[in-house]
Amino acid sequence: MEVKNKYIVIKHHIEDAPKESNFEIKIGAFALSVEPGSDDVIVKNLYISIDPYQINRMKSYSSSHSTISFAVPITPGEAIDGVSIGKVVASGTAKFEKDDLVMGVFTWAEYSLVKEGNIIKKLDSSEFPPSYHLGVLGFNGLSAYAGFFELCKPLKGEKVFVSAASGAVGNLVGQYAKFLSCYVVGCAGSKKKVALLKEKLGYDDAFNYKEETDLNSTLKRYFPDGIDVYFDNVGGEMLEAAIANMKAFGRVAICGVISEYAGAGKKASPNMLDIVYKRINIRGFLAADFMNIFDDFFAKTSDYLRTGQLKVIEDMSSGVESIPSAFVGLFNGDNVGKKIINLAEE
Repeated sequence: MEVKNKYIVIKHHIEDAPKESNFEIKIGAFALSVEPGSDDVIVKNLYISIDPYQINRMKSYSSSHSTISFAVPITPGEAIDGVSIGKVVASGTAKFEKDDLVMGVFTWAEYSLVKEGNIIKKLDSSEFPPSYHLGVLGFNGLSAYAGFFELCKPLKGEKVFVSAASGAVGNLVGQYAKFLSCYVVGCAGSKKKVALLKEKLGYDDAFNYKEETDLNSTLKRYFPDGIDVYFDNVGGEMLEAAIANMKAFGRVAICGVISEYAGAGKKASPNMLDIVYKRINIRGFLAADFMNIFDDFFAKTSDYLRTGQLKVIEDMSSGVESIPSAFVGLFNGDNVGKKIINLAEE
């Protein structure tokens, strides 16, 4: 059997802020059968994770390209891949059967032909919505959990600052911090997002960075005695201001630098004297570094979800056609929480 398959490509490398015109929707014939005994699997995609790091893969050059398999460059005209959830349509391997629900690295398409190794895991439980495995129970959740608890090693009651606090990772970091009775302040890019942080997610305070002219003074206002922990998702001037306001022996986890991904923002240049004399520990990291604690993260986060302590914020769009605008929207601050494309119902 053969179907028409819609998929997304980039027309050319993207060196600055992405635009919808950089992308193209293609349609190709797609066979729904595989060779028995092969390691081929056909997946009907249900949910696709939309993540800002993909912009670095779309560049002609990025220092990230040679670091990890998730960061390999994307070739213009070829299907883009990313973490997705889908249902197995056909399988050449006994490890997966028709109708299995799986998470893996699949193409931004309605259907994907992948190798067995592209499948990260089979999703056996129906306790939580499948989309949770792309966000709160997936790599975003692991980034928040590991970056905060494993790298920052927070103590009860410490002062915590989170940038891009209403994003896929940031919104979870703040909630984890409140479980430790920390004082938590977040920044976001609109009044609506600031209200969400304070009224729904339990942040002690929050501010709209677009309304602030001097970030150093802003952070001094919210943290008169200094910051113990800074969870950075943006880089740039926000990182500089946070470093200037850190306490001695402060910890900084750098999860992302979205202000620098598109090339237009100022590169971070923190005061190195502050880092030395305050003995600040700064560490960049990837979720993949912490797969050894995934089971612990998953168990504890599942418990928080069951008890209703952890709130889930998802921003869902529908259809392959919505992928370009959804991706571009990440860099315009359009999303609230985890951005996901819903392609089909389970």
